[in-house]
Amino acid sequence: MKRLLSLVVAALVGGAVLTASPATAAPALSRESAASGTGTGFWHAAGAQLVDATGAPVRMTGINWFGAETANYSPHGLWSRNYHDMLDQMAALGYNTLRLPYSNQLFDSGSKPVSVDQVQNPDLQGLTGLQVLDKIVAYAGSKGMRVLLDRHRPDSGAQSPLWYTAAYPESRWISDWTMLAKHYQGNPTVIGADLHNEPHSISGGGGACWGCGDTATDWRLAAERAGNAVLAVNPDWLIVVEGVDCVSGTGDPQCGWWGGNLSGAKQFPVRLSKPDKLVYSAHEYATSVFAQKWFSDPAFPANLPALWDHFFGYLHKENIAPVLLGEFGSTLADPRDKVWLQELMKYAGTGTSGMSFTYWSWNPNSGDTGGILGDDWTTVNQAKQAILQPYLIPPVGSGGGPADPPPASCAVTYHVDNTWQGGFVATVTVKNTGSSALKNWALGWTVPSGTQITGGWNATVTQTGQQASAKAPAWAPDLAAGASVSIGIQATGPSTGTPGGFAVGATACTT
Repeated sequence: MKRLLSLVVAALVGGAVLTASPATAAPALSRESAASGTGTGFWHAAGAQLVDATGAPVRMTGINWFGAETANYSPHGLWSRNYHDMLDQMAALGYNTLRLPYSNQLFDSGSKPVSVDQVQNPDLQGLTGLQVLDKIVAYAGSKGMRVLLDRHRPDSGAQSPLWYTAAYPESRWISDWTMLAKHYQGNPTVIGADLHNEPHSISGGGGACWGCGDTATDWRLAAERAGNAVLAVNPDWLIVVEGVDCVSGTGDPQCGWWGGNLSGAKQFPVRLSKPDKLVYSAHEYATSVFAQKWFSDPAFPANLPALWDHFFGYLHKENIAPVLLGEFGSTLADPRDKVWLQELMKYAGTGTSGMSFTYWSWNPNSGDTGGILGDDWTTVNQAKQAILQPYLIPPVGSGGGPADPPPASCAVTYHVDNTWQGGFVATVTVKNTGSSALKNWALGWTVPSGTQITGGWNATVTQTGQQASAKAPAWAPDLAAGASVSIGIQATGPSTGTPGGFAVGATACTT
């Protein structure tokens, strides 16, 4: 999960904005449109288009949920929330695919999942790492989601430039992949294998190359070996192959993000026994992750489409193979980051004909990007979600799980009750104007400049920057259809400012 320019280590900072709720649905698409997003059965490629078993176009509009690749050996956040609740929230927000990182060390006999709260997740207690993944895959499938497995690291400690290390040789890498391919064989929820995360070069020479011909370092050749081994035991899976960072002889720039440079695939394509199972994947990040030279180009952001064409977009535009933007994300700390993200989503395109993507990350504890969730592992970063929302194709329930919840609807009133020199008390009243209960509701809004909330009642009220959140109290987690709740807040600063942007989940409330 490093997002670095080749040969340079960046200093990274985190941050998150808290504004929404886990329990509400994304803006509704027609069921026909939503169904076409993940389709029926297993997937394959028709040129640059992914299609399902019937030939209907499909597209991943997904999210990364990391943690199983770390020494937790399970996705992060299970120390504070139930995994069903997490996946319900992902699906309701519109994410139809889960990219699920793991490390080979997860399968070692001594690797036991830790930091999984037994009260929140009683059915995960005592399970192996693979059994925890099985539970997540099964419930994701019940929501109509698809799962892409991502071999993120050989061991739980750090990313590796090559697909193997002394402790975890290539033979182990391939044998674990074929084990997983057999383990999930016949399960259409699991659509494929992202073979190795972010192969890259090493300062001073070495590391991964593309097309150099050295079997010890040529990532393209290694991807062929592993991909064909997987297809030999499970011909239904997609084989996802990331780029490297530096490729000489393909034009400027030669180097980009780890895993992000697929310029070498034009001259040296990946050759699989089933060519229609190949998907190329690129990683792409913002200037707050690292100050790549193109972010300071006077032509920014008009220079970005040509840059992306060079690194990976030509594969899609020339109908060579499908492209997955497997990781991209930002704290939005730099104003250019928002522009970059908006331009990247426009470049990827809308509907099922666009490039697939899995945003990095669901987790708030990604130090370089933050996440869709805020630090409480519940509220949603509305600024990020609002940019992604028009491009999301929500999953449709597979028939074995809960039905999709009806769209949320809410109304908010705000009233200043009392003032004094330097502070005030106000009441925020939220009404559920929808037709079903808001489960574990949380209301987010933007406070006026100079206002700082110091306390609250009838909800858990917090503020980060200018974003405030009021989370349902434990004694009354749900708000019935037609019901209202009044939230008291105490704050310092002027009482004359007007708060705005009230939202429950991805749904804006009327005021």
